Amino acid sequence: MNDRRSTDAGLTRELAMELARVTEAAAVAAARLRGRGDEKAADQVAVDAMRAELNRLPIRGTVVIGEGERDEAPMLYIGEEVGLGHGPEVDIALDPLEGTTICAKNMPNSLAVISMASKGTLLFAPDVYMDKLAIGPGYPVGIVDIDADPADNIRALAKAKGVPVSEITACILDRPRHADLLAAVRSTGAAVRLIGDGDVAGIIDTTDPEVTGVDIYMGRGGAPEGVLAASALRCVGGQMQGRLILDTPEKIARAAKMGVSDPMRAYKMDELASGDVLFAATGVTDGNMLKGVKFAKNYIQTETIVMRSSSRTVREITARHQDIEKFN
Repeated sequence: MNDRRSTDAGLTRELAMELARVTEAAAVAAARLRGRGDEKAADQVAVDAMRAELNRLPIRGTVVIGEGERDEAPMLYIGEEVGLGHGPEVDIALDPLEGTTICAKNMPNSLAVISMASKGTLLFAPDVYMDKLAIGPGYPVGIVDIDADPADNIRALAKAKGVPVSEITACILDRPRHADLLAAVRSTGAAVRLIGDGDVAGIIDTTDPEVTGVDIYMGRGGAPEGVLAASALRCVGGQMQGRLILDTPEKIARAAKMGVSDPMRAYKMDELASGDVLFAATGVTDGNMLKGVKFAKNYIQTETIVMRSSSRTVREITARHQDIEKFN
């Protein structure tokens, strides 16, 4: 983890519930543009809504994982300060619209997502790709390893679960870069669930394979989604490893400015997100974990999940918002 000063954030249950309002606002804004085919517009309204709600919170927050870096993003960029300027000092990782393509096409598993933790306890890194490996709770520590051959990880997981390899399903982003990974997994006889986008939801799915059918997440996706997913797993259990893809001198230099001294380091879950972590996600489109925003004549309905690592509490909130004007 970066050598940044950790402080006791004094995170509270009330603050955890406030995060639900943050993701609800972003989800409702994005949902109004579901299926319209305009990814940038949907992302921008989600960013605007999330930023407005964050700036109502009694925190001294710093965005450590956000919508790009300062020169690339008008709002919620890495390093931006949010909140009312008083209260606990916190790190914030966010994705106002996880799965912009999914939302634009009105496909499953688009979310508005945020995590918050004590200052200095979330990975502070540039917006680059990350190699990721995640499994759910109930397995010995180290049963899988990001540096191991993918086929070996599949076999090790099957052995630990006590099932044939044919009963293991790996969730992988459907990308050309994963051709070799797909071949390695399928060579074992395991199944693959390809997803078009939304790897935060894909990683969280590993925590309840009996319901989701997903045992392991493998492959390369965005670093912001990696930190967000690690935050969720800290709250509900599981194992995750991630390695930043710093494959150019420019990326290595950017990361070094943020305190990443070893560009090849493999981060464990509690190095991606440590301390007391709060996590919230609201469904934009219907998915495995959450239903999407529903617009009725006289109300708006949202589904949100709120988690806290210190208490291992998971709250599922179905909210009917009759004051529709608050989202305008």
